[in-house]
Amino acid sequence: MTIAAADAAAQALGLHTGMALAHAQAMVPGLVVADADPAGDADALTRLAAWCLRLSPLTAPDTDGLWIDATGCTHLHAGESAMLDTLLARLAQDGIAATAAIADTPGAAHALARYGRARIISPGKTAAALAPLPVAALRLDADSVAGLRRLGFETIAQLDATPRAPLTRRFGAAVLWRLDQALGRVEEPITPTIPPDTPNARAAFAEPLLTAEAFATVIPHLAQRLCADMERSGRGARRLDLLFERVDGTVQALRIAAARATRDPHHLGRLLAEQIERIDPGLGVEAMHLVALLAEPLAYTQTAALTAAPEPDLAILVDRLANRLGPGRVWRATAVESDVPERSVRRVAALTPPTGRGWPDWPRPTRLLTPPQPVDAVALMPDHPPAAFTWRHHRHRVRRADGPERITGEWWRRNPERMAVRDYWQVEDETGRRFWLYRRGDGVDPATGDLRWFLHGVF
Repeated sequence: MTIAAADAAAQALGLHTGMALAHAQAMVPGLVVADADPAGDADALTRLAAWCLRLSPLTAPDTDGLWIDATGCTHLHAGESAMLDTLLARLAQDGIAATAAIADTPGAAHALARYGRARIISPGKTAAALAPLPVAALRLDADSVAGLRRLGFETIAQLDATPRAPLTRRFGAAVLWRLDQALGRVEEPITPTIPPDTPNARAAFAEPLLTAEAFATVIPHLAQRLCADMERSGRGARRLDLLFERVDGTVQALRIAAARATRDPHHLGRLLAEQIERIDPGLGVEAMHLVALLAEPLAYTQTAALTAAPEPDLAILVDRLANRLGPGRVWRATAVESDVPERSVRRVAALTPPTGRGWPDWPRPTRLLTPPQPVDAVALMPDHPPAAFTWRHHRHRVRRADGPERITGEWWRRNPERMAVRDYWQVEDETGRRFWLYRRGDGVDPATGDLRWFLHGVF
C-alpha cells in the first residue's frame, strides 16, 4: 500500500505521495491514515466543477484538479487576477486549500499551478514560463519521469531542446505529446461539465458546419427544444451557454443572460443569433449544445384582456442591450438599505437579480440634485411649509405643499451625520412646477442642523 495523498503537515514530516505506507508508519509512529476514496474524490471534483460554472461556461474535473476555460470571461470578474482571488477565497471559505494559474494552454496552467511561482502568464510567454519547471510538471507517469531524470533531464527547457526522434524511440510518443500540449503545439480539448438536471438541448451534425448562416438555422430549433424542456419543469432561463463543439476537439462558447427568467424561444434565439460573429468554427463544428446554467421557477401568469393594450415588456430591450453592449455597460437603479435619499439608490448591472429591498412609500423626485442646492426660503417655524423660496435668482411662490417627511441620520455613521435631521416638503409653485425641499435641523437641538433650506430634487 502506498500514500495516495499527503497534507501539508505530513509533507513537513517528510512524507510524500507514492511512499510505501509501512515506510511512512515507521517514520512517523501513530500516523493517522484514512483509506483513499477515488470514486468519492471524482464525484466531489465533478460537483466542484459544476459550482465553478458561475465563473466560466467551460469547466471540467481533472484527475487532481479542475479546468476552467477563462477565455472571454475574465472581464466579468474585474480581470484575471481578481478572478483567481475570488475563486481561491471562496474555496478557502469552504476549507479547500487550492492553487491556481492562468495560461494559454491547459497543460501550462496545470504545470504552473503545481510547480510554478507565477499565477498569470501573458500570451506568448508560455515557453519561457515553463522552461525552468521540472519535467514532472508535464503530467507524465512516474516511470517516464524517473527515466528522464536518469538521463539527466531535469527541466522542461532541457527536454524541449533535445532531438525528438531519440526521445520517441526510448519513451514513446506520450512524453513529446504532453510537451506539445503544454506549449500549445497540439490542441487539448476539454469536455465541459453539465450539472445534473440542467435543462439542455444538443444537436449533432453529419457534416461539420462552417458558416454563421448554418449556426443561425440551428439555434431556433435548440431554443425551441430547451424551452419545451423548461416548460415541463416549470422553469425559465436566466443564463444560457451555447457550446460549439469543433472537430478538433475544442469547444467555443457563447453566454447570454436575461434580466428575468424566460422561456420564450424567439427571444432567446435572437439573443444568441446576435452573438454568432464571435465564434470561430475552425475546421468545422460537429455539434451545438444549448445549456440553461441558471434556471429559476417560472409560473404562468394571467395576461391582460384581449381588448386592453398590452404593457410594453422592457425586459426584452434590456436583454438585447446588455448582451450586445456588455453587462457592465447597461445599468439600472436599485434600492439600498438607507433612508438618506442620496444613499438610498445605487447603480447595478441591468441583469443583476433584484435584492428584495423595496422602494419608499413616499413619492420621490425623478431627478436628485447632487449636491443639494441651497435656497432662500420663508417659512414659519417649526412645522410650516415654505411660503416662497428663491433658487438661482428666481423667486417661486408656493401654492401647495405636502409634508413634512422627517429623515434622520443613520445611527452607525459618525456623530455629526448620526445627529442630522431633515424635514422634507413636496411643494408646487404658481406655474405648476414641483420641487423637493428640505430644512436642515429640527428647530430644537442645534446639533441636528442649522435650519437652512435646500432644494434636493425636481419632480
